Amino acid sequence: MIDLFGPIERHAAFEPDKVALRFLGESLTYGAFAARVRAVAMGLARAGVGFGDRVAVLAENHPDTLAVLYAAARLGAIMLPLNWRLAPDELRYALEHAEPKLLAYGPGYAATAHAIAPAGIALRAMGAAGDLLGDDDVPPAAGHPGAECLLVYTSGTTGRPKGALISQGALRGNAVQSQHMHQMSAADHVLTVLPMFHVGGLNIQTTPALMTGATVTLHPRFDPAATLAALRDEAVTLTVLVPTTLQALLALPEFATTPVPALRAIATGSTIVPESLIGAFETRGIPILNVYGATETCPIAAYDRLGLSRVKGGTGRAGIFSDVAIFDDAGRHLPQGAHGEIGVRGAVFSGYFRDEAASAAARREGYVLTGDIGSLAADGTLTVHDRKKNMLISGGENIYPAEVERVLSEHPAVAECAVVGRPDPRWQEVPVAFVRLGESVAPAELIAHMKDRLAGFKVPCDVRIVDDFPRTALGKIRHDALREAAREAP
Repeated sequence: MIDLFGPIERHAAFEPDKVALRFLGESLTYGAFAARVRAVAMGLARAGVGFGDRVAVLAENHPDTLAVLYAAARLGAIMLPLNWRLAPDELRYALEHAEPKLLAYGPGYAATAHAIAPAGIALRAMGAAGDLLGDDDVPPAAGHPGAECLLVYTSGTTGRPKGALISQGALRGNAVQSQHMHQMSAADHVLTVLPMFHVGGLNIQTTPALMTGATVTLHPRFDPAATLAALRDEAVTLTVLVPTTLQALLALPEFATTPVPALRAIATGSTIVPESLIGAFETRGIPILNVYGATETCPIAAYDRLGLSRVKGGTGRAGIFSDVAIFDDAGRHLPQGAHGEIGVRGAVFSGYFRDEAASAAARREGYVLTGDIGSLAADGTLTVHDRKKNMLISGGENIYPAEVERVLSEHPAVAECAVVGRPDPRWQEVPVAFVRLGESVAPAELIAHMKDRLAGFKVPCDVRIVDDFPRTALGKIRHDALREAAREAP
């Protein structure tokens, strides 16, 4: 059967001169991109990468990230995109757990790649001056729709990240849902500014657009002014933004008067999007499409469809390759209107890498449990009410308090700690730490301790010293009470 790379080759055969990718002023046609993918596949094969092996990528958005994905898929291998925002120790954990055969790094990341690479791993530079390419031989084709092709690490509630394995078939199902959501065609021009180490930046529009034969422009990272300029000047028809980046666009003085003539819609998700924010774009005639999902759902599970009326407060309906249900804590299906945990089945992940227990716990009757609390209306509209777990989202990035607490508790002066989220007008949420000390220490020292070990967005903006914690009758810390306290000035 045709693997994930197959449609790219077909587009290259039908329209070899059609532009597939634009990046920093350069264009790559479908013919040239397909040739590069085959050359990368040969380079990976020559480095010993075969079926089931992992290939790590440490880079900002770059065409070679996509080349590695499709090259790995052709070989039956698995791409592991690394979050370049993470601290070195966090990156090392992913590499040590996944044991990739090769680490490809983008411009500006050579020093980090060499510093974090485990012994024995092959290192390759991406880009025109890199050494990622192999010879012109035809790479071995071992990939198929059932083979895994993507491994994305998400922060775990136990404080350690878990690697979500996603198959080629699941990505193709996800792409069909994106095509349906956006009414996507080969005439579309997608602008990708969100990081492709997340499934949102990679799979809501980018890989679906390439499967469709459309054009994708990549920005290395999000810049509000550059994004608005591209929407104005480059005939962009679709893009994906999270609430933080939507707000950054809205904050530009020139946003209200800048024409975006080709833009058909902006998709958004990662957290509950305020209606006021959606309204600010709709007032300008820019449709906003809510999309709901998670890493484990590839990520598209439910969405608003372009051209249809949007239900305010909702996050769309289950996609054409998805089934959404609501469960109570005992695993029973709940009726319409009842609040419970959202479960999704269809184009979803295969399981957690090397973690059978977590994989089993994440499923119920074939549904992947998302950890979100939601409800379904009679017309099928899904409303997301809150997160069941303690995870908070800051600027589109997931933060699990247990991970931050684990690092904070490693400081010798900390006797006990808890981390909760506080609403923030810019980032949606920011982490706040409450600490009971065993010995005297300044909050600034605790913040410095965390900055050395965690990505910047995970470090609490506020550390509050307490004598004790509010507790349940069983002695557990009451995070709900701490969330209320975090809203108040210290």
